[in-house]
Amino acid sequence: MIRVNDLSICYRMPRDRATSVKEYALRRLRGPVRYEEFWALRDVSFTARRGEVLGVVGPNGAGKSTLLRTVAGILRPTSGTVALEGTVAPMLELGSGFDYELTGRENIYLNGAFLGYSKAFLDEKYDRIVDFSGLGQFIGAPLRSYSSGMVMRLAFSVAAAVRPDVLIVDEILSVGDGEFQARSAERMRELMRGGAAVLFVSHSLDQVAELCDRALWLEGGRVRELGDARSVCGAYRAGGGS
Repeated sequence: MIRVNDLSICYRMPRDRATSVKEYALRRLRGPVRYEEFWALRDVSFTARRGEVLGVVGPNGAGKSTLLRTVAGILRPTSGTVALEGTVAPMLELGSGFDYELTGRENIYLNGAFLGYSKAFLDEKYDRIVDFSGLGQFIGAPLRSYSSGMVMRLAFSVAAAVRPDVLIVDEILSVGDGEFQARSAERMRELMRGGAAVLFVSHSLDQVAELCDRALWLEGGRVRELGDARSVCGAYRAGGGS
């Protein structure tokens, strides 16, 4: 379901950083802007089969989020290829596109549209989304009156409404209170048991060891190790990982 071959991502960063548009324009007038290359990912390859959960571990700056954004189609590879089969549900930046002047009800349809869900699908899933979020009477209130936890609960409930073929997850099982976290984790397990291929990033090695079949250890943008989840997590922990 997921095939990544020799994936590399390179960012070009200006050597002389301008702090304003005016400063940038003046530097352009003086001559070409000089850039440095930063390789966020280098030659990353892996596959994930239907029903398999592949965890991604590594220190901050290892390239984990860049990898997920590239697999999700948000970033374009500098080189290499990414191939996905079936419907894709990226759970990356929950709540992206929310309008805080609109109500929770209106944001279900707005955020759902951003995720590619049709109005008919959202009509069908609406009651389930609201029930799962636990927002009850607050669903008719504007988002600016919500706590950050309430916003994340609504965002997760919308994102988790679909049953995808490929699920891409970035550090989202800690949203809301303890009771909602438990329900979120159980919903994730349902999606995983449903046959989706799952790419899952977490700083919790215990979580990766428990939920994942295999794990990919990234370090400096390169694959350090790929194999059984418990073995990779053990090696990462022994090497100084959290």
